[in-house]
Amino acid sequence: MEDSRLESLIRKPARTVTDTKDPNRRPPSGKKSTPPDQTNAEQFYYSKQMQGKTHMVVVLEDGEHLEGVIEWYDRDCLKLNRTGAPNLLLFKRCIKYMYKAEPE
Repeated sequence: MEDSRLESLIRKPARTVTDTKDPNRRPPSGKKSTPPDQTNAEQFYYSKQMQGKTHMVVVLEDGEHLEGVIEWYDRDCLKLNRTGAPNLLLFKRCIKYMYKAEPE
């Protein structure tokens, strides 16, 4: 009996694979969750530019450059206020890209 107590003090119990895992970790479900439909990045970017009244350059699909301040936007279009030229309602599908205008 004393030998078994002595052996338990010397010999460590064998570790199994389940012992090494984090107990709070969930087992893999086999399926990855789908990414969210909207990240709100577009809304955040437009809101930030509108609040700061940032002068933007909008490049259209045909290569035309338009400069102005974004007044508002919705799902399909945005309104660009321009100085010295008429304000424009632009369809987003016609916009190739946009960037902040260089300060003068």
